[in-house]
Amino acid sequence: MTGIRVFRGEELRAHFADLHSVYTDAFCAPPWNEDGERAVEFVGRLTDNVRRAGFTAALAFAGAEVVGFATAWTTRAPFPTDRCYPQAAAGLGPRRAVDWLCGAREIDELAVRPAAAGTGLAADLLTAVTEDAPDGRSWLLTSLRSGRAMSFYRRQGWTQATHPSPEGKGIVVFLGPRHPARALAARPL
Repeated sequence: MTGIRVFRGEELRAHFADLHSVYTDAFCAPPWNEDGERAVEFVGRLTDNVRRAGFTAALAFAGAEVVGFATAWTTRAPFPTDRCYPQAAAGLGPRRAVDWLCGAREIDELAVRPAAAGTGLAADLLTAVTEDAPDGRSWLLTSLRSGRAMSFYRRQGWTQATHPSPEGKGIVVFLGPRHPARALAARPL
C-alpha cells in the first residue's frame, strides 16, 4: 500500500536523501541516462527551492520507503531567464510566457522508482502537487526525447503548448488540465 504525503517548504529537508535515491533510480536509466552528479545537483537545488513561493512537494511512501515524488512551486514574475525558461519563452512568445506561466504552479520534477512505474503512482503525485494550483493554472517542461513522458502527460489531460523545431533542444511546455489557456495553445501541425 502506498500513501502520499504533501510537504510545504522546509519540512521536506528531512527527506533529501530519499529524494536523491529516487531521482537516481528514475533518471540514471534510459531514456534520461543522467549521471549520479545530476542527482546531487538536484538535491543541491532543493536547498533553495524549498524556500520558493508556493513550494509544494508530494512524496509517495511504501511503508517507510519513499518510492516517488513530485516538486512544484509558483513561477515568479518577471518570467525567469535561467535554466530552460528561455526555451519556454521562445516557444510561447514572451507575452504568453508571462500571461500563462507567471503565478502558475510549475512542476519541477516528477519521479518514481522503476518498480512503481505503470502503477498510477506518477499520476497520483502529479495530482497531489497541482490540485490546489491557483485558478487551476499549472504547467511543466519536459523533453521530446522521452516519448513515454510525453504520452504520460497527454493521458493525464495535459495540453502540449509548444512544438519545438528540429534544431531546438526539444523542450516542450505542457499546460495542466484545468489551465484556462489550454484552449489557446497552438495545436501540432
